[in-house]
Amino acid sequence: FPSQTVTGNFAKVIHGLNANQLTDQVIQRSKRMILDTLGVGLLGTSTEVCHKVTQYSKIYSSDLSSTIWGHLDFRLPPLYAAFVNGVAVHSMDFDDTWHPATHPSGAVLPAVIALSQAFPQKKKIPGLDLLLAFNVGIEVQGRLLHFSREARNIPKRY
Repeated sequence: FPSQTVTGNFAKVIHGLNANQLTDQVIQRSKRMILDTLGVGLLGTSTEVCHKVTQYSKIYSSDLSSTIWGHLDFRLPPLYAAFVNGVAVHSMDFDDTWHPATHPSGAVLPAVIALSQAFPQKKKIPGLDLLLAFNVGIEVQGRLLHFSREARNIPKRY
């Protein structure tokens, strides 16, 4: 239908996804990507830039909170926890990448984990749903990158 937008179509597809659609291969690759991202993120917690954003973020508080990787006693609102943990991952620049240049897991995993920790204990998210959310985030990022004219020109600009 001409009245449907690309965004609406995309949202409809994403909304219809469920954990049963994850293949064994996707699950295994996702677990490897997550483990790699956590490792790089934990290493990144020792960088100067990560220390700076951690200190900056301490001014924020909320009833909802998520952990800062490597500092289990320090919690922030989910938005800022995702920000600090994402900076930790990206500060090492060893996280996964694809072409055109982007680092998919470092942007997606910190947000997924921070949001999952913010749910009340009795409403915790099952592991397969977390993997689904991770894969949806990767898929959205990849499709946005695919549609971006700016991304196509990255090799020419650098």
